[in-house]
Amino acid sequence: MEDKYANICVDISHEKVDRPFQYKVPQALRGKLAPGMQVLIPFGRGNKLIKGFVLALTDVSEYPDELCKEVADVVEGGISAEGRFVALAAWMRANYGSTLIAALKTVLPVKEQVRQVSRRDIYLNVSKQELEALLGEAKKKRHVAKERLLEALSTVDALSYSFALMQLGVSSKTLQAMENQGIIRMETKTAYRNPVKETEGKKDRIALSYEQQQIVDSFLNDYKNNIRKTYLLYGVTGSGKTEVYMEMIAGVLSEGKEAIVLIPEIALTYQTVLRFYKRFGDRISVIHSKLSRGERFDQFERAKRGEIQIMIGPRSALFTPFSNLGLIIIDEEHEGSYKSDGMPKYHARETAEYIAGENGASLVLGSATPSVTAYYKVQTGEYGFFRLQDRFGGKYLPSVYRVDLREELKKGNRSMFSNLLYEKMKERLEKKEQIMLFLNRRGYAGFITCRSCGYVVKCPHCDVSLTEHGKNKLVCHYCGYEALSYKQCPECGSPYIAGFKVGTEQVEERIKTMFPKARVLRMDKDTTRKKDDYEKILSAFAKKEADILIGTQMIVKGHDFPDVTLVGVLAADLSLSAGDYRAAERTFQLLTQAVGRAGRGKTPGEAVIQTYRPDHYAVLHATNQDYESFYKEEIAYRKVCGYPPVMHMLALLFTSANEKRLGDIVKEAAAGLRKAAEEKGWRVIGPADAVVGKINDVYRKMIYIRHEDYGQLVCAKDFTEALMEEKKKEYGDCSVYFDFDPMNGY
Repeated sequence: MEDKYANICVDISHEKVDRPFQYKVPQALRGKLAPGMQVLIPFGRGNKLIKGFVLALTDVSEYPDELCKEVADVVEGGISAEGRFVALAAWMRANYGSTLIAALKTVLPVKEQVRQVSRRDIYLNVSKQELEALLGEAKKKRHVAKERLLEALSTVDALSYSFALMQLGVSSKTLQAMENQGIIRMETKTAYRNPVKETEGKKDRIALSYEQQQIVDSFLNDYKNNIRKTYLLYGVTGSGKTEVYMEMIAGVLSEGKEAIVLIPEIALTYQTVLRFYKRFGDRISVIHSKLSRGERFDQFERAKRGEIQIMIGPRSALFTPFSNLGLIIIDEEHEGSYKSDGMPKYHARETAEYIAGENGASLVLGSATPSVTAYYKVQTGEYGFFRLQDRFGGKYLPSVYRVDLREELKKGNRSMFSNLLYEKMKERLEKKEQIMLFLNRRGYAGFITCRSCGYVVKCPHCDVSLTEHGKNKLVCHYCGYEALSYKQCPECGSPYIAGFKVGTEQVEERIKTMFPKARVLRMDKDTTRKKDDYEKILSAFAKKEADILIGTQMIVKGHDFPDVTLVGVLAADLSLSAGDYRAAERTFQLLTQAVGRAGRGKTPGEAVIQTYRPDHYAVLHATNQDYESFYKEEIAYRKVCGYPPVMHMLALLFTSANEKRLGDIVKEAAAGLRKAAEEKGWRVIGPADAVVGKINDVYRKMIYIRHEDYGQLVCAKDFTEALMEEKKKEYGDCSVYFDFDPMNGY
């Protein structure tokens, strides 16, 4: 039966057109279209040609033929969304809330074809005897360039066309004539841009410890017995998780399968890729945001063609078009960067579970500081569990010191460096050892703290810190509670109560004053703007071209510098006091990861954590490198407050350029949700202003919904979408965005 009609998703990211539109397939295109293909279609009253994706083909019309427009053409150079990616986009749209076209664009990291780079090679096409005769003739006639070419071809299998032109001085006309005479043959091949710099040779496999080998054997035994599930690999910093990953991958590759390795940020690419390249050679590739369009396009083409078996990269690497995927590894699975900031707000962990299930693959989550969510799923039996308790090679975890900055203030030290940290830095510099200084700036949102007693102003209803708005107002961004700013600390009466503000540039300037002979590198957003900046900074530090590396969270994740013997955490409280229920978890993770950078070589390491709240359980357990004790306290807090993973949470962000209209729709939505909640059991909170109440003259308000069952929150999302559809004429430009189990504030 002939497919006469195509259901098409139009390339407009707006909820008003978030449905398939049916078009007739003209006779010239019948048999040429397939689900996932990108096509040009006339759309709207003016029949403007726009792009769209074919979702399905059918011979049944939903509308009278005279009302059905025709597909104009196939998009030349367009990327085809294979059927599995259309299905994945539909799953993401249903589970996270977005338009289908936005979901499709998410699972297609390369949006359009890029001009391929070709390589032209020259081969000798005559026998040795004929070559000698041709050389003699060229010398006799003084055809110098032709002579150089023939001599070069007598010593190598092939020469590049550009080398012959530029280096040997042979003209294109001469080359064409020689090819016509049958003396040479020229072959043109596609040359893929390869972002992996093959600068170092292969490395012998490292013998695994007994603990590591037990984990690998257990995983591969499950794999060979066709057991596919999600595992959490919890290993202390420096325990050798990467070596375990590589052995798992080697076992899966031996079965003819492929693997995806996710890393949290581009900062990890340099060292991680180098380690994998030494083991697997050109079977690996890498994808990340700093690659050119051409490089990104080529890597996915190589994956499609089966020319690589391992893809390494951040979130987007999850959508590598492998045909025989066997394993997904998410390293540093606790990282917030695995949650998308744009719509759909998907989490790589949950999406990887879906992809692994659809492909019959296993999923391994690795971390020295597992997310509370992942560890909770281990406790409930949903995930398998592996544990690495010791550092690889018998190395010890660093000694950690907590410095109470309140006591430093009492002693008259108002510097960002405690006396202990200053002395230890001085000692390390004298010994020619390296230092890393970490400014825990993540999550900073204008919280108010007392530098005398450590008191943080919190919401009485939500147990999160209040956020400073302007000079006189403090606001809770979970329930909308407001309070006036304080001139004195309500706990101790001190006047030293204010927002804590310090930056990496200030730290760098201060160090250069304190230690003028020290060589300093700084790694933050300002120093890593260009494509290779990460690699240059990390490479320079690894080669001991600097004594001190200063940075934000990007310097503490996964890097292995054996000469670093001291780590200083300058302000643990910056993330601890963020107005976010995950603040303690993030702080524990960042501090533990930071401390773990010290002592990874032969010399034992030390770390100094500077804080105004040394007795907070996140700081205390990070100092002791005690994840289990931290988890017990944190999960108890989540249970009492009803936060994820014990209960799931859905954040609804409503936006409009009309403030009154926004207020009306949010009140109506909240009333409707509360009425439905009587039957569904939803807990509805709000509405309240977003953290940033207005951006680019667009107003923003929030509603939060909680429930133990994630599926119930999907129902709440569907309910809200239906309400917005029903009210679209009345409320015009009002939009709603969904975020399940939100990880960042609004």
